Amino acid sequence: MATRKNPLFDTATTLGKIFGFLGVSAVCGVLVAGLLVPAAAVSGSTASGSIQFFDTLPAELQVDPPSQSTTILAADGSRIATLFAENRTRVPLEQMSPFIKEAVIAVEDSRFYDHGGIDTTGIMRAIVSTARGNKQGASTITQQYVNNVINESLVAEGKDADVKLNGVNKGVGDKLREMKLAIALEKKFSKEQILEGYLNIVFFNRDAYGIEAASKFFFSTTAKDLTLPQAALLAGVVNSPSFYDPISNPDNAKQRRDLVLKLMLQQGKIAQADYDAAVATPVETKVTPARQGCAYASTAPYFCDYVLHLLLNNPAYGADAAEREKKIFRGGLTITTTLDPSAQNIAQQQVDASAGANPDKWGASVVSVQPNTGKIISMAQNTVWLPADGKFDSNINFAVDKLDENGNDLNGLGGAQPGSTMKPFTFAEWLNEGKSMNTVVNGAVRRYPLNFQWRNTCGVVTGGYNTAEKGLGAADDLQNAEEGYYRPMTVLQGLFNSINTVTFASAAQLDFCGIQKMVDAVGLHQGLPQTDSSGKVIEAHPKIDMSTLANLLGSTQTSPLTMASAFATFANDGKFCEPIAITSVTDHTGAQLPAQSSSCRDAVKPEVARGVNYALQEVLNQGSGSLIQPRISTRTNFPIGAKTGTSNNNGSTWVVGHTTGLATAAWFGDPLGTQLRPGQNITVNGKFYRGIDGYMIAGPMFSNYMASVAPAYGTNPFPAPPSNMLGGAPAPRNTTPSSPATANPAPAPSNPGGGNNNSDKKD
Repeated sequence: MATRKNPLFDTATTLGKIFGFLGVSAVCGVLVAGLLVPAAAVSGSTASGSIQFFDTLPAELQVDPPSQSTTILAADGSRIATLFAENRTRVPLEQMSPFIKEAVIAVEDSRFYDHGGIDTTGIMRAIVSTARGNKQGASTITQQYVNNVINESLVAEGKDADVKLNGVNKGVGDKLREMKLAIALEKKFSKEQILEGYLNIVFFNRDAYGIEAASKFFFSTTAKDLTLPQAALLAGVVNSPSFYDPISNPDNAKQRRDLVLKLMLQQGKIAQADYDAAVATPVETKVTPARQGCAYASTAPYFCDYVLHLLLNNPAYGADAAEREKKIFRGGLTITTTLDPSAQNIAQQQVDASAGANPDKWGASVVSVQPNTGKIISMAQNTVWLPADGKFDSNINFAVDKLDENGNDLNGLGGAQPGSTMKPFTFAEWLNEGKSMNTVVNGAVRRYPLNFQWRNTCGVVTGGYNTAEKGLGAADDLQNAEEGYYRPMTVLQGLFNSINTVTFASAAQLDFCGIQKMVDAVGLHQGLPQTDSSGKVIEAHPKIDMSTLANLLGSTQTSPLTMASAFATFANDGKFCEPIAITSVTDHTGAQLPAQSSSCRDAVKPEVARGVNYALQEVLNQGSGSLIQPRISTRTNFPIGAKTGTSNNNGSTWVVGHTTGLATAAWFGDPLGTQLRPGQNITVNGKFYRGIDGYMIAGPMFSNYMASVAPAYGTNPFPAPPSNMLGGAPAPRNTTPSSPATANPAPAPSNPGGGNNNSDKKD
């Protein structure tokens, strides 16, 4: 038979509750002695031995700043995005409304300025109330702050299961520890510091941590501008954030708010008239949702994501991924980037117009860099980050590599085949070897057998173009986009008309080792990593192997950012600058953290860069780029050069070019899966294309963007190349009737493009 309890001491009875509580109090021992000492004595220098127990603030309560929101800014200081694990913006006490300070003290701890961390009067009141059957807490603001700091540290360490909540999973030992730490805290910090810390750490529901975030979320205002009714409402919320949520439980919130106001009146913190007006004010919220992450970026979500990956991959922000994530999402950083919002808006307009509604999910990207600094000015693509009806959504960045140089993920597409935008680098090596751009080569040669004697002092050239040897691995005969170009012509004419046979005829007179060095010098590399059979990364940024003949015509994927940076080398008189996105990072104290700085090097001889610039201007004046509509070379009064490019199946199309102050890559093509979908016999934006070429859609994106943005970055004339590169006279204008510039082409489109391509071989 079960033993019967003595009803006199049954904890369910009033007397039992009193004895139970007093029993717990007796356990406190030396702690109780400390509680009875006034605040002044606790902080004094003549403390007794019993108080010296609390002299050292335990390591478990090192009051680090609570988790704070990180902000990513554009170059002009405008906000791009906010990152946080907990939505919190720390503000000093003097930047908080006096109403919120008084309201919180009134309802949570009216004797805050009188006790030394533990309110013995409140404890006795709680004992009596609990004995009467009405459970009441006795935690001071200091104790609550202690509890929040401990829990914040646990969450930051990933120990969410260890978090202790008042009245839920907190035992006697937890309460005693909390009291001890509260007394120690009061000895180390002033009342103002404790109140400031509390108001910056406490949770207000709806992912709002701290008074600043709560003010913005619930009322679209700041902590400094809170009105009396607003402050009283928020002060009431902290007791039970869900139950007193003014959005889901407005009646509960009003009842609690009015209680706070009544306490403020009783404690002499507000006048009767203020109380009457505040109580008569309805509970109304004006919500500003806290949208976290690059998905909710105000502009440039893909650039934002690129910046985030750069930081998450940077060991300067932590020894491992978890530490770096903690630093970035909890550290209250201010990250200033290179992005120009005005340029970004124009780039976004161009990519959005490229394919319209885009049911077939064609991709478009515009990215630009500043040649003399490497700063990324814009990075836009024609997708939305979050799924939306009727929109092409993707979280893959079309502009960047798959991985960074150390093998860390960049969330990038990994590029696309650059086509004929690779030809200027063979042309650059032609000039680098001291040859004239007006030298005539035989563009009629279409067959290069497997045993052709290419010159390569670095290795062996592989591949061939010879139908007769196709069984041995050779390709079809080398072909151009137009039949009328299988003839001798200058190397310059071959480049600005984008003639494949002329590029090969030029390469036949060059050292492929030199072409390789030229490509490497300007930062060109593959956008996808080299992996073994198991998928393990062998090399994050493999070289583009120029000893493979197909790479003369751009058969290996590379990213738009890489192409823009390579062309920027020509704009910068031969100096290559690594692309950078982050100019400054500061923590919540204003201390500087590692960022990026311009890193430039000599890559191409200045005279070679000037020769390439001369030729690229002719691409737009009279060559393949003259088909771009609207024509960039005739609608502006500044010098500009560019090169068109198209993959063999029209699934990847480009225009890459530059002024002296801005380099831009515009790409349009297939971003899905293996990226092998042909851009042939398709309808884009309501117009049919037999085959998309670079000038058709990528061209107008480039033209419209550069016409609007380039003047802000400098459009000085390009320095002239030395006369020996011109062979004593400039190349003649091409007047051949079958020239792509004059061959009666289909109407070249304005953005977005349209028209029919009558060629089945690409530039």
